[in-house]
Amino acid sequence: MQIALLGGLVLFVWWLAGNTHENLTERGIRTGFDYLWRPARFPISESILRYDASDSFFWAYVVGLANTLWLSFLSILFATLLGLVVGLSRRSAHPLLSRFAGTYVTVLRNVPLIVQLLFWYAIATSLFPVPREALNPLPGVFLSIRGVYAPALTLGPGASMLLIVAAILLVIAIVAGFKLSAGKRLSVKAASVGLSVCLWVAVVVGLSGMLGHPVGLEAPALKGLNFRGGMVLSPEFASIITGLTIYTSAFIGEIIRGGIDAVEKGQWEGGRALGLSERHIMFRIILPQALRIIVPPMTSQYLSTVKNTTLAVAVGYPELGLVVNTVINQTGQAIESILIMLAVFLSISLSVSAFMNWYNARVALVVR
Repeated sequence: MQIALLGGLVLFVWWLAGNTHENLTERGIRTGFDYLWRPARFPISESILRYDASDSFFWAYVVGLANTLWLSFLSILFATLLGLVVGLSRRSAHPLLSRFAGTYVTVLRNVPLIVQLLFWYAIATSLFPVPREALNPLPGVFLSIRGVYAPALTLGPGASMLLIVAAILLVIAIVAGFKLSAGKRLSVKAASVGLSVCLWVAVVVGLSGMLGHPVGLEAPALKGLNFRGGMVLSPEFASIITGLTIYTSAFIGEIIRGGIDAVEKGQWEGGRALGLSERHIMFRIILPQALRIIVPPMTSQYLSTVKNTTLAVAVGYPELGLVVNTVINQTGQAIESILIMLAVFLSISLSVSAFMNWYNARVALVVR
């Protein structure tokens, strides 16, 4: 019976594909993926990969995918950190902090994400001042109607070798700090790690001086009508990353709060009986146990965040969805473009699920 159903499904898909191809051919619409290697001839306003209008449609898809992955990674990272603060604030004994966190969660969860994105985009493009009157909240950071400007890392000759050596030395310093303080109190362990990191900074600064300072920071400076140098985040990127982070953190905060509340009260009482402080009980007893409850719903939230990045098209950020729309308008090959986008998001979702399932298996209780 199952084999017959599978065979019927295959025949239906075969008939549907053939019928679609025949109808498109009658209307003079080209099909196939040979267009991928033709020049795209359209600009992409910003990307983390180098792109030119003379590049192929295939590379345009890759650039859009890179923007989607970059946006997803930053949103998930910032939302998780902010969500942890929100979740802990919801359980705070301080009534003002607890109620503020509760209001934050209630408001953000009940306002559609697209409305929030448009709200942040309106702020970024209308309330921020012109470059000559840019806000300067931190040294080297400027907020203006043309985007957010911040210091950028500059790499000179020998920078690659210095960064590789610095990364290896940092790992060695942290591992050595933990090894030397094994079995000691938390304060001693933190002091050992801190001393190792200070030693690492001194060695890296010394190496940098020996190599002629190949790594530096370039701060943006106002020249003429706009800033020059440094790193710039467009108003579109700033609004989408702000909206996604704040919206997702409200859901993650509730997931973390629920996971903490699900841990038995006896665990708190046991920690207090041992003389541990509330902070030590939370981070050394409660949170490790709550992770087993938090990880499964957190996986669903991460998948939703990746899919929500497609709403960036509303503010004009060139993620994969916007690139696909532009390619469809340029070539008219909608079916191929939609199939590519479906395959990409399916692959991303399966990859995120596989990683979170692997992590969930590591923190789950082992039952014999």
